[in-house]
Amino acid sequence: MTLHAIRAITLVGIALIASSVTGSAQTRYPDKPIKIIVGFAAGGGTDVAARIVAQKLTEALGQSVVVENRPGASGMIATDAVAKSPADGYTIMVGSQTTMAVAPVLYRKFGIDAARDFSGIAMVGVSPLVAVVHPSVPAQSMKEFIALAKAKPGTLIFGSGGLGTTPHMAGELLALTAGIKITHVAYRGEAPAINDLLGGQIPFMFSNMSAIVGNVRAGTVRALAVTSAQRAPTTPEIPTVAEAALPGFEAATWFSLMTPAGTPREVVARLSAEMKRILVQPDVKQRFAELGMTSEDSTPEGLDAYIKAEIAKWAKVIKDADIKPAD
Repeated sequence: MTLHAIRAITLVGIALIASSVTGSAQTRYPDKPIKIIVGFAAGGGTDVAARIVAQKLTEALGQSVVVENRPGASGMIATDAVAKSPADGYTIMVGSQTTMAVAPVLYRKFGIDAARDFSGIAMVGVSPLVAVVHPSVPAQSMKEFIALAKAKPGTLIFGSGGLGTTPHMAGELLALTAGIKITHVAYRGEAPAINDLLGGQIPFMFSNMSAIVGNVRAGTVRALAVTSAQRAPTTPEIPTVAEAALPGFEAATWFSLMTPAGTPREVVARLSAEMKRILVQPDVKQRFAELGMTSEDSTPEGLDAYIKAEIAKWAKVIKDADIKPAD
């Protein structure tokens, strides 16, 4: 055998070994625990969605998937931390309309652009909001509420769980779309806002369906409309804002599994495929239904495009409504 042939065989052998090592590295993911970061305190909608996902991913991947809560600045502390984490699939987050599309525009000091700094894995779930009033409010429909607001500009108050939350932004979108002036009061969480609504201290709010549906059914608040494009499966008797008063109106709380931009495509594909299987499991669908959520079939590319559209939509609302960040 010639020296040239020996060298050729050696090079081929090295290439095969390198290919084997690379292939095993790719198929080995994950080989250590995964963290799902949540930008809000335990017990909220984002946290609940993350814990459902974490349990199922632990079973599917054979590695521990744990949820870590890092609340603060409308979720931006967590968002910033994940954006700066290694893009290896071991630190991911459940993002939301607030953390991906609203707070980065409000809190520019963090320098986060979700479309640039994150890659989508899967849409986890979507939950409509419901416009509710205290029973003392004379409006029986969304059209009547808009007429009432026009007759009393600036005097009607609406509450939310905080600046930049989906219920807050839905109220601002309503004001801009309907041409009314209503005054926002930000509470430290949705529960205190609901308590003041029940007590009659505030007349109106948009609330996450899961948080208010019990009060709607008990008759302690009156539901005017849901904010989704179609009626909610859990409350089909409640019309949408679009059909009741404002064609084209749509707002929803959504939850998406995100990873830092630059995460290897095979890792994103693995997580996306597992999520696709998880979200159709009957127990997951049942749990989401109990929370007023529906799971959405998605692709990483489709999710990225959706988030870009949401950023543009809510950035315009923030600008037109002249919303300023909290101090």
